[in-house]
Amino acid sequence: MPGAICLIIPALNEAEAIGITLNELPWELLRECIVVDNGSSDATAEVASRNGARVLYEPKRGYGQACWSGVLAVPQNCEFIAFLDGDGSDIASDLRTLAAPVLRGEADFAIGSRLRGARESTSMLPSQVFAGRFVGFLLDLRYRFRYTDMGPMRIIRRDRLLALGMKEMTYGWNIEMQIRAIQKGLRIQEFPTGHRRRAGGVSKVSGSLPASIQAAVRIIWVLLRTGIF
Repeated sequence: MPGAICLIIPALNEAEAIGITLNELPWELLRECIVVDNGSSDATAEVASRNGARVLYEPKRGYGQACWSGVLAVPQNCEFIAFLDGDGSDIASDLRTLAAPVLRGEADFAIGSRLRGARESTSMLPSQVFAGRFVGFLLDLRYRFRYTDMGPMRIIRRDRLLALGMKEMTYGWNIEMQIRAIQKGLRIQEFPTGHRRRAGGVSKVSGSLPASIQAAVRIIWVLLRTGIF
């Protein structure tokens, strides 16, 4: 089913990497790509527009906020929504693997696992690896379903996403989606995906100790709020 997916890429000061990301996309699968500029002070929007994306401006900061603004901008008749990061660390061609079972109607939600795939040295911090495994362990205890990662690359049916009742507008967006998908009984598949060091800029999660701590606190908050304990 070519051209069926609307892809959302949240971006904040990713001018060095967003062009690389867009040029690697499997465009034959996409109806459109929406880059949500979350208040960049560089040329992220201009580079994204030059490389084929529709740019949406969302000045209210927050990873989840940018993702949700993108969701609201997706055309009503677009049945599938995908997400990935704009820093060049995701191997964009892996979206083909994730999309296949969802487009065939065999899954509602597919997510890429950087921990199961081939990842470049130092592309993930030890704390990120630990967090993915630990959260997966907790969810397995609670729901008997194990994710191995909280990676950004994912695709979900639009109607299923809107039914999740997403509330987390910061760093906990990804894990809230994963938890809600289990709770709602979605058909979930996880696939190994490649991962490499970002192509430019500074990570908003792992680029500094305060940012890493803030992200960890938000993830813990989401785990508590979604009732897994």
